[in-house]
Amino acid sequence: MIKRFVSYYKPHKKMFILDMVASVAISVLGMVYPVITNRMLNSFIPARNYRLIIISGFIVLFLYFIRMLLRYFVQYQGHMIGTYMQAQMRRELFAHLEKLPFAFYDNHETGAIMTRMTNDLFEVSELAHHGPENLLTCSIMIALSFSYLCTINVPLTLIIFTCVPLLAGVSYHYRKCMRAAFTQRRQSNAVINASLESSITGVRVTKAYTNAEEELRKFEIGNSKFTEASAKSFKAMGKFHSSTSFITDVFNVFILIAGGLFLYSNKINFGEYSAFIVAVNLFISPVQTLISFTEQWQNGVTGFKRFIEILDEPAEEDHPEAKDIDRIKGDIELQNITFSYTEDNSNGVIDNVSMRINPGEKVALVGPSGGGKTTICNLIPNFYKLSENNGKILVDGEDIRNITMDSLRANIGIVQQDVFLFSGSIKDNIKYGCKEADDESVIAAAKRANIHDFAVSLPNGYDTQIGERGVRLSGGQKQRISIARVFLKNPSVLILDEATSALDSSTEVYIQQALDELCKGRTCIVVAHRLSTVRNADKIFVINDGKIEESGTHTQLMELNGIYKNLYEIQYKMR
Repeated sequence: MIKRFVSYYKPHKKMFILDMVASVAISVLGMVYPVITNRMLNSFIPARNYRLIIISGFIVLFLYFIRMLLRYFVQYQGHMIGTYMQAQMRRELFAHLEKLPFAFYDNHETGAIMTRMTNDLFEVSELAHHGPENLLTCSIMIALSFSYLCTINVPLTLIIFTCVPLLAGVSYHYRKCMRAAFTQRRQSNAVINASLESSITGVRVTKAYTNAEEELRKFEIGNSKFTEASAKSFKAMGKFHSSTSFITDVFNVFILIAGGLFLYSNKINFGEYSAFIVAVNLFISPVQTLISFTEQWQNGVTGFKRFIEILDEPAEEDHPEAKDIDRIKGDIELQNITFSYTEDNSNGVIDNVSMRINPGEKVALVGPSGGGKTTICNLIPNFYKLSENNGKILVDGEDIRNITMDSLRANIGIVQQDVFLFSGSIKDNIKYGCKEADDESVIAAAKRANIHDFAVSLPNGYDTQIGERGVRLSGGQKQRISIARVFLKNPSVLILDEATSALDSSTEVYIQQALDELCKGRTCIVVAHRLSTVRNADKIFVINDGKIEESGTHTQLMELNGIYKNLYEIQYKMR
């Protein structure tokens, strides 16, 4: 893990070296004061050499000015190195998230992922800056102060430093306790963010059902876990700091007793004793810095572990022999498809399904909810991977495993019931279908989707901001923008997954007209609960419990007197 962390310093190697050199210089300059103090007390003052006293004072002042500039450089550039590394990690993490399969997002909440992207990486950036700086400067200060103390009086130095092994042992013991506590705290913080993201996104539903108290109850579950985890981490941290601070205080007791005895027995003079006290403080200060740094170390290490956990998640990868395809004809065949969302196939969704869809055909998938219709639609663009022995899907006679995912998905357009629009303008969301499209193409797509008149009626036209997930638009308007997006993409295969089921009858008419226009000249797979919308389909497959129970045209299925006819008659009576 350390090797991976260090690799992020490479792009900033020159500035990092300068930062470390400046930090070392700060540490070395810190030793000037006790050295000059010793000379003053033992030489300049007894000799009444006022000129050297004044000169020494100005030398110290000048060196402190240099140290001020060096500290500014370290604080500014050092933190910028951490910020650049944080941006690099965030960029890498975001790029990796874009490559992860649907299965990852099925098992991870958005708020928890965002915590790793923001909070965790901030702690990592702080560690990236302060970690090497603290370790290097504190180590140098401890070594220099020890060496200088030895020049004053070796026996006294060795007596005082007997506390160091005890300090190291206590630090090691409590650091292990802190690591586990801080990891648990991070996890509970992710739970809070996940709950918060869910509640804020669904605030309109909460208000509609007056369930604010219920959301507060759910939030409090994560909040309580966070409080408990924080209590454990702060308890461990309290033990660590109190114990290590006590040991550093013992240093002063040793100095008081041992130094007094040495001074009493004339083994050290008053000037040396005074310089010794100043130098010992230069030793204690970096020790205390390292002690305080332990909390930041735990936060940073925990954050980096959670960061690499996602980076180590296997990304979607094309088969080594996969190749790009140009525009496909739309010939689709499913051969003996069996699929489950669990690796052990304990919860099978699709069971030995086979079907053939000819180019340009309009095929409907109907049947009870949970039967596997949407899963089939997700398997065709290769959103979920089929294992080698669970059948195969052919597009224009080619196994989709042998087609690059990007080129396959570039040929498939999807319109779903739950439309997702990005924050931005109407134009931005339509252009998502083809980022290189010009304004004329956008307008043409909007006209074909029956959304142009609405767009131009707005004060800012196509540049009107639609809010988060299109909150300022009606369901029908959002749906038509998503249809315009697919018109602009111009795919060979079109998947309509309950595209009109959430709309009212009057709005459905406009949407259906746009969808009929969209379906022309393409292979279309339509998932529908309203059977009246698929009566004219070339072929209808009735999916139930992951199997194809019936197939044929509307007329043929009605003659079977089976599941399809029963569903159709129930819907007819309900109208």
